[in-house]
Amino acid sequence: VLYRLHRHGHKAYLVGGSVRDLLLERRPKDFDVATDASPNQVKKLFKNCFLVGRRFRLAHIRFAGGKVIEVATFRRKPKEDELPEDPAEHFSFRENVFGTPREDAFRRDFTINGLFYDISDFSVIDHVGGLEDLEKRRIRVIGDPAERFTEDPVRMLRALEFCARLDFTLDASVREGIYACAPIIAEAAPARIREELMELFRHGVGGRVLRDASATGLLEPLLAGYRGDERTFALLETLDRHHQQGRPVEEPYVLAALYLERFLRTCPPDEPMPVTEVVRRAGLILSPHCRYFSIARGISHQARELLVGIFRLARGRRQRGEQRLLSHPMTPHSLELLADWSEVCGDYRSHVGAWRELIDAAEKKPMPADDKKPQRPRRRRRRKPRRTPPPEK
Repeated sequence: VLYRLHRHGHKAYLVGGSVRDLLLERRPKDFDVATDASPNQVKKLFKNCFLVGRRFRLAHIRFAGGKVIEVATFRRKPKEDELPEDPAEHFSFRENVFGTPREDAFRRDFTINGLFYDISDFSVIDHVGGLEDLEKRRIRVIGDPAERFTEDPVRMLRALEFCARLDFTLDASVREGIYACAPIIAEAAPARIREELMELFRHGVGGRVLRDASATGLLEPLLAGYRGDERTFALLETLDRHHQQGRPVEEPYVLAALYLERFLRTCPPDEPMPVTEVVRRAGLILSPHCRYFSIARGISHQARELLVGIFRLARGRRQRGEQRLLSHPMTPHSLELLADWSEVCGDYRSHVGAWRELIDAAEKKPMPADDKKPQRPRRRRRRKPRRTPPPEK
């Protein structure tokens, strides 16, 4: 992609996270290209190019195996006298004013993401001080942090994410900016926050990021009033560690982990309580979060089943409905989460061991042979043809 753009007289650089990761000797997840060619010019050069985005026009160049290279035109911040008269058109206009490579670099979020790699001379172009920040392993915002966080509040969460993923530190100006701007994260679309949150756990850094969000005052407005505690953060970090070891992470599991400590306080397993009441209380605990983030009923139902399963497993063996509990499809996952909890706080370890032995024994037990002979399929009897009366003479 880069060489073809160069051959046709265009500037084209590898940009963003791929340059950062290559300099840190990490494997890039994807590759982005920035060029002075317009989206329509890019489309003319590549038959496998598709233009996407109504407000922010991008070129996606698709290759076999589902690989997509994203190509964006250099952009700049427009001047006030260039803006259209209709305020409703300002956002779309701002995102589509083409500029120079330097102007494009200053539109990016963090200095470590503002580096360009030039294939013409194999050099790294740094307009924003990103190389120095990579060397010092720090996260610094391009421009004034308060202004950039006001433009896009989710940048505060991404700053914490990069700290955790790259094992960097926050620049003092960024930390102060998060403290000052934390409340405006509530203005971000809940659907976007939800996706960003799951992305943290897919990268195995959700626990650390939420702990840091709590320390900087970002957690409560981020999760609609949610207040974490030390044991919950430790549980989430345990989930991250197991995910890095290869265990998949699903949204119901994360949701149940976020509210497990509160659930166990509300429904202590050592107190007599009917399961119907446990189900009701689990639903009440999860419902504000699920409503705010528009979580599908199936996901919230699975999270509730995980919590109810943990309550029953934490009560130990020799209880009514034991076989029904063992046959429930969510029980292995409830036991997994209870084991993570016991790893954090030491509770219910003996119960976890006993249930694991029982489940392992049930899985090894051979299925009973069926003595009945297989029945032959019933033959369908052919209906006799209907006799037609002879014609009248």
